[in-house]
Amino acid sequence: MKLSILASLVASTAAFTAAPQKSGVSSTALDMAKFKPKLQYVPCIDIADLPDPGSATSGVAGGLAICIAVDPSGAVYALGDKCPPVNQPLSFGKVGNDGTIQDPVLGTKFSLKTGDVVGAWCPSGIGKLIGGAFSPIGVPTYPVRKSKNYIEVQVDVNAKANFEANYWSGILDAQGKADGKYY
Repeated sequence: MKLSILASLVASTAAFTAAPQKSGVSSTALDMAKFKPKLQYVPCIDIADLPDPGSATSGVAGGLAICIAVDPSGAVYALGDKCPPVNQPLSFGKVGNDGTIQDPVLGTKFSLKTGDVVGAWCPSGIGKLIGGAFSPIGVPTYPVRKSKNYIEVQVDVNAKANFEANYWSGILDAQGKADGKYY
C-alpha cells in the first residue's frame, strides 16, 4: 500500500515538473507565418490616461494586451500585460524604485527595460506552490513613444493575423465552410 502511494506521488509530481526544453526550429502551426512581420507604432492609450509615476495601466496595441508602466522618475515603458506563469494582468502590479514592476499575485519582479525576471521567481506564499511547477520566464517589452495625443507602442501588426491564419483551416466553422470563409 505504501509503495503504491509513493509511486502515485512520484508520478503526479513528474506530471507538474518542467520537461527539458529543446532549442531549434519548431514545426508547429503557430510558427508558420503567412504574413511577414510588420513592425509599426500604433496607438495604445490616450495621453490623458497615462498613469502617475510609480504606477501602471493596461491598453491594447495591434491586438496585444500591453502594460504601460511609468517609473518614479517619469520614464514610460511598455511590456506584455500577462504575468507568467498564470497570465494575470501585470498592469495591476506595483512599479518600484528599482526599475521593476512586481506581479501583484505571485510576487515576481520584472525589469521594466528588458522584461527579465529580477530576483526570486514567484516568492509569495501561493507563488511558491504555483511557480515551482514552471521555469522562470520574463515578459515581452516593446518600444514606446509619445505622440501628440497617444502613447504609441511598436508591435508586429501582423502577429494576430498570423496567429489566426490557420485557426479554422480544415475544420468546419460556425458558418459551415471548411476554409473558414464566410458566405
